[in-house]
Amino acid sequence: MTDTDRNANKLGKQRTGPWKTDRSDSLDRFRAQAAGQDLWIFGYASLLWRPEFVAQEQQASRVWGWHRALKMWSRLNRGSPECPGLVFALLPGGSCHGVVYRVAPSEADEVLQRLWAREMPMDVYTPSWLSCQTPQGLVKALAFTLPRSSPSFTGQLPAETYRQIFQQASGRFGSTRDYALQTYESLLAHGIEDRALAALLRHAD
Repeated sequence: MTDTDRNANKLGKQRTGPWKTDRSDSLDRFRAQAAGQDLWIFGYASLLWRPEFVAQEQQASRVWGWHRALKMWSRLNRGSPECPGLVFALLPGGSCHGVVYRVAPSEADEVLQRLWAREMPMDVYTPSWLSCQTPQGLVKALAFTLPRSSPSFTGQLPAETYRQIFQQASGRFGSTRDYALQTYESLLAHGIEDRALAALLRHAD
């Protein structure tokens, strides 16, 4: 187990008590901010192929100051405590192509609660309002980001580690390999080319 893994496990134990309060507070804050308005959501990974909500419209979008990276540990959904997997996060720096979805005001509150249950079960992501460029102009959209200070951030991983994870890591929703491939194929279907992800997936062959 790496130092990052030990720190993450330690954090998980420490947050068993206050986690629910933190998660509830952040959800309540975003519910209040979105009340009575269209809710825009930025999808950059699994939300591209499994949004689990009905959107009134969707548009191609680009976010500046953040980039998509397969650098967040997953010990439940795409891996296990014995063999951690990886999931995507938005990390600071660069830019990211994705899709923004618009949810009607009447549906926004329910969709936010479902998103928190899906994306924030362990309170790891940092939900943020980001300025998203679309063909019709800027929109403020909800996105799930990750600071590099988080114990769930993997840091730089060698090629051999990616190969091992792609070969072995699997969790309750399937393998890291399938998750990464499905995201890559969905990006292509949306007309988005992610060269960094394409290069990373060569380790999955």
